[in-house]
Amino acid sequence: MRLHTLIGLGRVEVLPLYGADRTRHVPVAGIPAVASGIGQFGAVQIVAPSLGVQVTPVDVRDAGEIERALTAFARGLNGGLIVTGTALAFVHRDLIISLANRHRLPAVYWHRRFIASGGLISYGPDTIDPFRRAAGYVDRILKGEKPADLPVQAPTTYELVLNLKTAKAMGLTVPETLLARADEVIE
Repeated sequence: MRLHTLIGLGRVEVLPLYGADRTRHVPVAGIPAVASGIGQFGAVQIVAPSLGVQVTPVDVRDAGEIERALTAFARGLNGGLIVTGTALAFVHRDLIISLANRHRLPAVYWHRRFIASGGLISYGPDTIDPFRRAAGYVDRILKGEKPADLPVQAPTTYELVLNLKTAKAMGLTVPETLLARADEVIE
C-alpha cells in the first residue's frame, strides 16, 4: 500500500469514530493543482467509500476561498473536514482551525502544530523521527557508503494527537477507542 494511501486511511478512519451519522460528507482542504495535494486527496478518495464517507476537494489558495468554501460546506449536515499537508494550509491554519471550530466541523489535520493551535485531531508522520534516523545515514556515509546508494526512506512512525479542550468546546464526546489510540492528548 502506498504511503499516501496509508496516511489517507488514518485520517478518514478517525472521523467516523465521532458517530457515523455525523461524518458522511467530508471536504478535503488542499491545493488540487499541487502534486502532493493530488496524491493526498487521491489517497483519501480511495479509502473513504469503505468507511461510508463521501469526500470533496476544497481549494485553499487564499483566505477568502477558504472562508467561503468551509462556511458553505458547514451549512450542510453530517460533515467533517480533512486538511492535507500543503504549505498554504499551514500558512492559513489559524483561519482553518477557527472556521472548523466555529462551525463545529470535526477536523483531522496533517500536523500536530494544528492541534497546539486549537485544532481537534492530527494524524501524520512523527516530525522528529526522520532526524533520529538521519544519524544512521551519516554513520553509513562516514564509513564509506556513497550517498547515492542509500535508499530514500519513508516515514515509519505516525502520531495521532487529540485536543480534548477543542472536542469539549465543539460538544463532541470522544470515544474511548479514539482516546486509547491517541499518542498524545491535550487537555
